[in-house]
Amino acid sequence: MIRQEAVTTNRLAKDYGDGRGCRNITLTIQDGEAFGFLGPNGAGKSTIVKMLTGLIRPTSGTAQLFGHPTGSLQARSLMGYLPELFRYPAWLTGEEVLSFHAKLCGLDRVTAKQRIHRLLDDVGIGSRGKDRLKGYSKGMQQRLGLACALLGDPAIVFLDEPASALDPVGRHEVRELLLRLKGQGKTIFLNSHLLEDVELLCDKVALINNGEMLSEGRVASVLGGGAVWRIRVGGYSPLAAERIADMTGVAVQTTQLPGEDGAAILHMELAEEEQIGLVNYLLIELGLTLYEVGKIKPKLDDWFLNAVSGLEHRGERR
Repeated sequence: MIRQEAVTTNRLAKDYGDGRGCRNITLTIQDGEAFGFLGPNGAGKSTIVKMLTGLIRPTSGTAQLFGHPTGSLQARSLMGYLPELFRYPAWLTGEEVLSFHAKLCGLDRVTAKQRIHRLLDDVGIGSRGKDRLKGYSKGMQQRLGLACALLGDPAIVFLDEPASALDPVGRHEVRELLLRLKGQGKTIFLNSHLLEDVELLCDKVALINNGEMLSEGRVASVLGGGAVWRIRVGGYSPLAAERIADMTGVAVQTTQLPGEDGAAILHMELAEEEQIGLVNYLLIELGLTLYEVGKIKPKLDDWFLNAVSGLEHRGERR
């Protein structure tokens, strides 16, 4: 089955004339993929999202959603959008906000009613949809905004910091909702500083800084390479680390624990998981006591920090 391209951009650029904006953004996102868009504050992420949603026009380059030019009626009919900053009239109820958006989507009354009630439950508002927004917390308004973005049953949903105002429970609920949407085949474009959420949800990521793409790839590839193992032992001596390095060809980083005779933490990066069995065998053969063995999973946070380390960010306060 050939997958359709949900988002395609070719040398997309926006020049505000003051050094802001972005340039030469070329992306391809397949239908059904979850895509994480990362970058420091002021990197140009929101500018790109606004061009993809048709809110602003590019200075140069092209962009399409499912083969339709961004900003066209065909493209807009296929998307949902949750901006980072939004406001709804405080005197309306949650249901009234959704009813208004249902009319904008062209939904009939029966379909609108069914979707509104389902989405209020899905985003964790429930019966409080009958309350006026002046009594909503910032997190509840964020949930309502997410429901509005999903109301038209979009093929692709653009989410700009969807969990920024939520507590840990709310973040978990939104994450589970997005995982369900992904399971339904929705394409998700996620702009977020919560890298843990991006890592759990997204198939691909791209990193932008000062309006330029630094890196792009599948999450599995970005976090690729050998796994680092953490091993806690007793009876350690420097000779043991040398013997293991000689016999495996893998360097051993050692941290001896203060106040504990012979206790140490060993770190080794192994290309294949099967190698840890040999390492454990060698440690025991060398007379060490093996207390704990665990694999340290690489984190998207580490990749992000390494990628932007030493770079200037125009969002920084000077």
